[in-house]
Amino acid sequence: MPDSAENIHLYTVSEITRAVKELLELNMPAIWVQGELSGFVHHSSGHFYFSLKDKDAQIACVMWRSRTLGLTFTPQNGMKINVFGSVRVYEKRGAYQLDVIRMAPAGIGDLQLMYEALKEKLYKEGLFDVSRKKLLPEFPERIGIVTSLTGAAIRDILQVLNRRFPAVVKILRPTLVQGEGAAEDIARAIQDFNDYQNVDVLIIGRGGGSLQDLWAFNEEKVARAIFSSTIPTISAVGHEIDYTISDFVADRRAPTPSAAAELVVPVASDLKKTIHRLHRRCRTSLPTHITLRREKLARLQKSYAFRRPLDLILEYKQGIDDRFHLIQMSAHHSLSKNREKLSACDKRIKAAHPRTILQRGYAIVSKDRTHKIVRNAAELEQNEKLNVYLGKGSFTSTAETIREDDSFACSAAGTEKR
Repeated sequence: MPDSAENIHLYTVSEITRAVKELLELNMPAIWVQGELSGFVHHSSGHFYFSLKDKDAQIACVMWRSRTLGLTFTPQNGMKINVFGSVRVYEKRGAYQLDVIRMAPAGIGDLQLMYEALKEKLYKEGLFDVSRKKLLPEFPERIGIVTSLTGAAIRDILQVLNRRFPAVVKILRPTLVQGEGAAEDIARAIQDFNDYQNVDVLIIGRGGGSLQDLWAFNEEKVARAIFSSTIPTISAVGHEIDYTISDFVADRRAPTPSAAAELVVPVASDLKKTIHRLHRRCRTSLPTHITLRREKLARLQKSYAFRRPLDLILEYKQGIDDRFHLIQMSAHHSLSKNREKLSACDKRIKAAHPRTILQRGYAIVSKDRTHKIVRNAAELEQNEKLNVYLGKGSFTSTAETIREDDSFACSAAGTEKR
């Protein structure tokens, strides 16, 4: 280390990885990526793990189980696909990957091409810029709603608003939400509310449907009307897996109309309880609690877990999948080794069997009279009758010439097969 090491800040691996994670995830928006699917694994947990590649590079991808349920096709290696997702850093490995939200086969039609072209155009113009988005009011008194008068969306929104905060004023501007003239009607409704001005926030949306059903919310005139609104806007189109141009332009996106209603107002009863509890605590220990809350808030603001709780949960899930895979591999390896040992033992046992030895050309000789095994020529008598057992079959023989040396030259006579 140099002499001035005391002036050098030494980073830990965790600090560097976390800095890279925040740099990528906070500055790079969700994107569409096209490539060839490879290394596809449908894990027992329901998650998809795979890579997207082209001729020059590849990127690891993960698609969580809750997002795979709406797929209308079965992913296969070698398939060319389009995926929509965000770049994430998996800190345990120090590797980046694509957190996939949607997946579709490449070349799904003209509407998708139009969608992507308009999205790219508006993105370049800055309509999706986070710095230009307005904050939602914490306690709105009047809420404007742009949706169909007869659809399920308005019923869901009103039901949630009335349950959570009945006192809030709801103002509906009925519109067409699909078909010819729907985009013009939605854009005009947004402008009407901006001319009226007596609302605190706008909910713009409809229930779920196909890409064609939701297309009005992908029209440029609707996107520009939302962007030009001086009233904070919430886009609530379709279901959680549905993403429209309106979602990217609006100040906030809600996955469903019901979620938009939950997002825009607190629960009144909870708010009253909180106010009463805080009032009592303020009267008894205001100075101490102010100090404690300031310290706790400072810690929470610096806490990574507070800023990225979902990321930690997803990383733990992926870690569990990794450990499960390692356990499986270890079990398969151990089983394979035990099978090899068993096979080797079986071969040794078979090789040591007397019949196996006899089949290699050896024989067992016993005296016919006593059945005693002959191990030494000195045990034999001239013309003594012998039984000879081979690898297959046996015969009788007579000891005519007896030699007690180690020579193998011998002759047999008087054999009789049996």
